[in-house]
Amino acid sequence: MRRHLPSLISLECFESVMKHGLVTKAAEELNLTQSAVSRQIGNLEDFTGKPLFARERKRLIPTPAAEEFLRTLSPTLETLERSVSRLISYGADANILKLGLLPTFGSRWLIPRLGGFTEKHTSVQLNIISGLTFEDFDSAQVDTAIIYGSGDWPDYISHKILDEHLVPVIAPAHYGTDDIFNYSHLQMTTRPAAWGEWFAAQGMNSAQQKTGPKFENFTMMIEAVMSGLGVAIMPMLYVEADLKAGRLITPFGEAVMSREGYHLAYPSAMAHSSKVHIFKDWLLGL
Repeated sequence: MRRHLPSLISLECFESVMKHGLVTKAAEELNLTQSAVSRQIGNLEDFTGKPLFARERKRLIPTPAAEEFLRTLSPTLETLERSVSRLISYGADANILKLGLLPTFGSRWLIPRLGGFTEKHTSVQLNIISGLTFEDFDSAQVDTAIIYGSGDWPDYISHKILDEHLVPVIAPAHYGTDDIFNYSHLQMTTRPAAWGEWFAAQGMNSAQQKTGPKFENFTMMIEAVMSGLGVAIMPMLYVEADLKAGRLITPFGEAVMSREGYHLAYPSAMAHSSKVHIFKDWLLGL
């Protein structure tokens, strides 16, 4: 069935006039004559049967109908432009894998191992995108991402990579007593329940904790611990090297397994992507 739509040029002219309020400015932006822009506005008004502007001297004052139309038109034109761009570039990025990574997981666990992947799979070029949450990677439209969570995300396929074990750490120079409640407890913004999990496993009352500064990623929190800002609850895989080197210690109790873990996740639409499967097979084989 044929769609009942005005011409694209008339929509572009309308959007530009709405933005500038002047036909002359819209004409400059679109590289058209003023009469051509005015004619396209008239065509759109004829098509819709609605007056879109009131004419006051050289300015066009949009009607309420025009204001409402613009609110939905601009995002629609942007979506259409992105779709056309993807069509034009279709196949050009067939061997480029857009990989979403948690910053600290990337720097402390995956990137030191990536040399093995790049040496073995020279046909796949990695484009690494950093984020903190599932929503970050979803909006970035990555091909696949390593995400912390339950592994249950609608319209995504996931494979568990690693469990996580949480342990409180402190710098040796700032350690004075085994009583963990004598220290400030540093917080990770995306892990508000981490301290509660650990305290519950130890049979301790988390209400006694001293809430310390909050951080957006574990790398910053590690630096904060080393600077003496308090005690941090950290995934073991992020601090193993620091513990072995003596830069951090764990004098307060055993590590506790988190309820969630690290997963490789990708949209269901990428289920048959060869580049995603190449990376998945390599990662799960580590």
